[in-house]
Amino acid sequence: MDNKPKIVIIDDEEVVLDSCTQILEGGDYEVATAPDGTLGLELIEDIQPDLVFVDLKMPGISGFEVLQRVCDLNPTIVTVVITGYATVDSAVGAMKQGAYDFLPKPFTPDEFRLITRRGLERRKLTLETIALRREKEMLRENFAAIVSHELKSPLGAMQQNLYALVGELSGSITESQQARLERMVSRTDDLLKLIHSWLRILSVDIRKIQESFAPISIQPLISKALESVEPHAVRKDVDIVTSIIEPLSPIEGEEISFVEALVNIIGNAVKYSYSGSQVSVNIEQTNDDIDISISDTGVGISKEELPRLFGDFYKGQSGHAVEGSHGLGLTISRRIIEAHNGTISVESEPGKGTTFVIKIPTLKQTE
Repeated sequence: MDNKPKIVIIDDEEVVLDSCTQILEGGDYEVATAPDGTLGLELIEDIQPDLVFVDLKMPGISGFEVLQRVCDLNPTIVTVVITGYATVDSAVGAMKQGAYDFLPKPFTPDEFRLITRRGLERRKLTLETIALRREKEMLRENFAAIVSHELKSPLGAMQQNLYALVGELSGSITESQQARLERMVSRTDDLLKLIHSWLRILSVDIRKIQESFAPISIQPLISKALESVEPHAVRKDVDIVTSIIEPLSPIEGEEISFVEALVNIIGNAVKYSYSGSQVSVNIEQTNDDIDISISDTGVGISKEELPRLFGDFYKGQSGHAVEGSHGLGLTISRRIIEAHNGTISVESEPGKGTTFVIKIPTLKQTE
């Protein structure tokens, strides 16, 4: 199988096509040339090259249009602009159309060889990244299937049998035996909750979330999240204080997943708060972003722990007794917020509390 890198050169000057071809002679490449954008695009569609050199100033289809059409055809193809009319504006315009680099004429053979090597290396890294991403998704899907069928199903059956045993043996076994049975039921419940958490984080598909995007208002989402967390806060005697500075522009998002992220973060603040303390939820708009700040005066997080906070299965090591968790809530929240093109950051100090800040871009208004 021939794995030589394929290069297409598009320029209306025959001397440029000849010189570029000669420079690459002897290299392990397949080189094809075209004198205009129309023929160049046909060539690109036919051979699917790794690297395309294109002149900006050509009769007929311009180099800018070629760049755009190459990007639409296959965004992994690396494009490099070569032109004798190099200006800052043209360079910026080419980059906006997806060009990887910009080579002004005249250029030396060494400069052309160097940019060729760099362009092909960029293409190789891009394809490797895509392959790794696909492999990761396959591993996630396979792991989800294993967790669901090989672990969840038998544990669920065992749980039902334990429930039946507890009922059937009630009154006919000793208190010690009854306690052991109840511990088995409790541990089985914990395992199933953990499996549900695994499946949830594996099922957070950014693309599927984004497919359901629609204009939504932040205020109702905050209300739903607070309604969900309120019973937990009441049990723990933690007061949740909300401040909303209006007006707030709508965002583009998916309501169910965004509320889930808010519940995880606000619930986390309640979980690590002291009884009788307060959690503050503040919402305001700054320029084109909605800022949601969630602060507590609880146990806090050390500087060493902060970089790992959003990692899978990470739980704080505060040293204080808090409710149990599997360390997945913040990971799920981060993925959901990133799906909404937002960011989440955290500041904390042990013994003084923690503040999470979510920034979500507002919906762009069309004129």
